[in-house]
Amino acid sequence: MTLPQIESIALLAGMMALFLSGRFRYDVVAIIALLAGLALGIVSPKAAFSGFSDDIVIIVGAALVISAAVQRSGLIEAALARITPYARHTRSQLLVLTAAVGFGSALVKNIGALAMLMPAAFQLAKRSGTNPSVFLMPMAFASLLGGLMTLVGTSPNIIVSRVRQEMTGEPFHMFDYLPVGAGLTLLGLAFLTLGYRLLPSDRRAAPTMGDALDITGYVTEAELREGSPAVGETVRAFLDRHERAVTIASLLRVGVRTPVQAETELRAGDTLILGGAPDMLERVIATDKLALAGQDRPLPEDAKGDDVGVIEAVVTTDSPLIGQSAGRLRLQARYGVNLIAISRAGERLATALGDTALRGGDVVVLQGPLGLLPERLRDLGCLPLAERVLRLGSARNGLLPVAALALAMVATASGAVPVAVAFFAAAGAVLILGALPVREAYQAVEWPILVMLGALIPVSDTLRTTGASGIIADQLALLARALPVWGAVGLILVAAMAVTPFLNNAATVLVMAPIAATFAHELGYRPDAFLMATAVGAGCDFLTPIGHQCNTLVMGPGGYRFGDYARLGAPLSLLVVLAGVPLILWTWPI
Repeated sequence: MTLPQIESIALLAGMMALFLSGRFRYDVVAIIALLAGLALGIVSPKAAFSGFSDDIVIIVGAALVISAAVQRSGLIEAALARITPYARHTRSQLLVLTAAVGFGSALVKNIGALAMLMPAAFQLAKRSGTNPSVFLMPMAFASLLGGLMTLVGTSPNIIVSRVRQEMTGEPFHMFDYLPVGAGLTLLGLAFLTLGYRLLPSDRRAAPTMGDALDITGYVTEAELREGSPAVGETVRAFLDRHERAVTIASLLRVGVRTPVQAETELRAGDTLILGGAPDMLERVIATDKLALAGQDRPLPEDAKGDDVGVIEAVVTTDSPLIGQSAGRLRLQARYGVNLIAISRAGERLATALGDTALRGGDVVVLQGPLGLLPERLRDLGCLPLAERVLRLGSARNGLLPVAALALAMVATASGAVPVAVAFFAAAGAVLILGALPVREAYQAVEWPILVMLGALIPVSDTLRTTGASGIIADQLALLARALPVWGAVGLILVAAMAVTPFLNNAATVLVMAPIAATFAHELGYRPDAFLMATAVGAGCDFLTPIGHQCNTLVMGPGGYRFGDYARLGAPLSLLVVLAGVPLILWTWPI
C-alpha cells in the first residue's frame, strides 16, 4: 500500500474513534477530520468544500423544512386522532409508525416517507409522554428496510438494476426486489418493536431556553363555525374526543354567557373559552376548524408584508395594561396586535379575552407583525419570554405541504427529476406559498448535521481517490473464492454493509456491484444473487448516522450520539445477514 492509502485508512479510523469517544460534538469531529485530511495532503484544497454542494446535504436540509411544514399543517393531529384510540402503548405506537414508514418507503423514496411521518412521531410522543428518541431511530431503520422492496425505494436498487442490464441485457424490474425486501422488512419490524429498549432512555434533542418555561394554563377564545366536527356535539363528547386535554371554561352564545354543562349541545356561532397547554389548544383549534379570536383582523398599514407571528410576554408591574382589558384598550386598532391567550398563575379564567382585566405577572400571547412586536411590547410594558415554538394563532395551510411532498416523491419515483432537485423544489414551494414562514424554516434545519455531512464527504472520498478502496476490493475478491456459495454471497452483503458508511450507499454499489458481478462470472455463477446482496448491504447502514440520509435526518431531532446507532443497529444488521442470505439464494438460485 502507498503512503496516501495508509493515511486515508488511518484518518477514517481515527475519525471513528473520535466519534465513539464522544469527547467532541459530531460536527466538530468532522471539521477536525477535514483539516487533518488537508494537512496530510490526501484532501485537495479544491475538493475540501465540495461536500457542501453534495446532493445529500440538499436532501437532508430540504427534508427537514418539508417535515416542519407538514407538522405545522395540522393534518398530523387529524390523523393521530384516528390512531391513538388503538395505539395507547409504546410498543403498539412504535409498530404503527415503523410499519407506516417501512411500507411507505416501498412506494416512494425512503427519505420522503420518513420526512412525512416524523411529525407524527413527535405528536404521538408528546401526547403519550414518551421520549421521541424511542420512535425516530427505529423509524429511520424501518425506512431503510422498506426501501429494499421495490426498484424506486432506494438508490442502490436503481444502480444495481442498471449494472444487471449492462451484464445480461435485462434489468431488475419494479418488484423483483419484493420477496427479499418484504421478508427482511417484516423481520426488521418485529425486531424493532421489541429491540427499541436497547436505545439509551435519556436521549433528547438539545433543549432551548424556551423549554425551561412551564406555562400550561393558557385561556384562549375560539368561535365554532359551520363545518366543524364539534357542531352538534355535547360538551362531554367534545372533551372526551380530545381526551380531556383542554377545558371549556365558558361558552358565549349570541354574546351571552351560557352555562357549561356536560350535555350542553355546541352550535355554530358559539364562542368557546378554552383552557389548556398551548400545543393542546393549537391541536384542538386546528382539528376542529375553530376560528381563533382576532385571527382575521387586518394588519396595520405600516406592517404589510411582514411575517405575522406570536410571542409570549409577561405583564410588568408598571404596564399600562394593568387593570385594563384588551377590548377597552382597543389593542388591535391602537397597537396593531391581537391578544390570543392569557395565563394567570393560580386562577382559572372564564371570561372572554376582550373583557378580562389584566394584572401584573399575567403571561399573554400576542399576535402581530414580527417587525412591530418588539416596539409594541415596550409600549405595552411587557417583557418577552425566552423564545420557544408557539404556533397558537399562526396561519395554517393544511394540504399544501403534503401536496408538495407528494409531487416531489412522484417526480423522483418516475425518474423525471433527481431527488435533490425535487426536495429542494418542494421546500421552496412551501416557503413561497406561505405554508411555512421563512423564519421557522431556518429554525427547522439542523445546521450541525449539514456541517458534519459537508465536511465528511471529501474525507470519506479519500478511500476512492487514493485507491485504497480498489485494494480492499481486490482482497475481498480473493477471500470470496475460498468460500462456499452462501459464504460468498454473505461476504458481499457484509462488505457492502461495512463500506456504505464511508462511500454512501450509491457509491458503495458503484464500487461493489462490478466486483460482485465479476466474481460471479469467474466462478460460473449467475450474477443475480450477488447483485441483490450488494443492493441489500448498501441499503442497510444501521451502524452510523452518516451512511444514509435517513439516519442523518433523525440524529439531531432524536438527540442521538454516534455510538447509539450501533446499539440498535448491530443486532439488526446481524439479523439482515442471517436472514438475507437464505432469502436471496431462495429467490435467486445461482
